[in-house]
Amino acid sequence: MSNILLLEDDLSLINGLSFAFKKQGFELNIARTLKEAEKLWTDGKYDLLVLDISLPDGSGFDFCKRVRLTSKVPIIFLTASDEETSIIMGLDIGGDDYITKPFKLGVLVSRINALLRRANSFQAADTELQSNGIKVLLLQGQVFKNGVLLDLTAAEYKLLCLFMRNPSMVLTKGQILDKLWDCDGNYIDSSTLTVYMRRLRMKIEDNPSEPQMLLTVRGMGYKWNIIG
Repeated sequence: MSNILLLEDDLSLINGLSFAFKKQGFELNIARTLKEAEKLWTDGKYDLLVLDISLPDGSGFDFCKRVRLTSKVPIIFLTASDEETSIIMGLDIGGDDYITKPFKLGVLVSRINALLRRANSFQAADTELQSNGIKVLLLQGQVFKNGVLLDLTAAEYKLLCLFMRNPSMVLTKGQILDKLWDCDGNYIDSSTLTVYMRRLRMKIEDNPSEPQMLLTVRGMGYKWNIIG
């Protein structure tokens, strides 16, 4: 049974989500302020977080940043803000999905189940990935390059794991997006993926302008190249 933390201050929405989540068999804890969420996060263990952005005492973005200091737990932003800059910021600081209000409960539940399945698949098969001097400790959610811990966002971490699990295989942009995100959201496109790829290269490549590990295959996609 998955345990979800909901950070939301709208009582009517809380009531609807509580009913839907419990019907799906989820355990649910509710916080209406950042202060309440921080206490629940400290005291409990969660499989997924659903965060509103505009809160009485701050922003769900702030809570996400704090969580990402220590955890790769899946995070969905649930908010009325549909501005592109807000969506990009939410994904860039470590959000896994971004759903704007109003929304259909069935769509939200489907996305939650998809994220939970992906989180479980990332952790279940192996405990470690290693090649090209890069080591991923899956249980800890940590990545090292030549023994030095790297600071990766959740999206960068998932991209790296996907490529390292499929060495020398060309992955199309469509395949990558399908593996990592729900593709029915217009906010995820090839340009967003390009940004993530560039930032990941900045962190893992010796010379990001001439990548040796994470290669672009023109007209096809990307692949993880085994050096040597």
